[in-house]
Amino acid sequence: MEVLVISELMINEQIRDKEVRLVGEDGEQLGIMSAKEAYQKALDADLDLVKIAPKAEPPVCKIVDYGKYKYELARKEKEAKKKQKVVDVKEVRLSPNIEANDLNTKANMARKFIEKGDKVKVTLRFRGREMAHMASSKHVLDDFALMLEDVAMIDKAPKLEGRSMSMILTEKR
Repeated sequence: MEVLVISELMINEQIRDKEVRLVGEDGEQLGIMSAKEAYQKALDADLDLVKIAPKAEPPVCKIVDYGKYKYELARKEKEAKKKQKVVDVKEVRLSPNIEANDLNTKANMARKFIEKGDKVKVTLRFRGREMAHMASSKHVLDDFALMLEDVAMIDKAPKLEGRSMSMILTEKR
């Protein structure tokens, strides 16, 4: 569905197309006619002519009360926004030589994020000499994923990026 920006709607004299497809105030098709003719019909009905589908061939115009139409569009937009769920990406940082208790604490933290509906980026950061043992430290991320396998699944597998290895976990569907 195409999102209409309310301020960019063309009304009445702004419509300069040669021909338009006209829709009446109660939704019936009035056929294809010149824009002037359509505007005249809108004036006769004491309403506005609003271009509702500018990309159609020919453009579709409707006879409506512009203020009421604008209000309805704004209300629909607000409703759609209300239903949207914004997914945040929370980050949990680990180190290669993390102890079991610390790992459990971080896992519980990640569990809370996932149950709230957020994605969790698990980052394993390497410093100094830890860089030499990057490959053997992958098991830390694997263990972390196993701890959360009841609520989460791996969205993006562990991948090495510079001095860190990261993966993304999302809620199980």
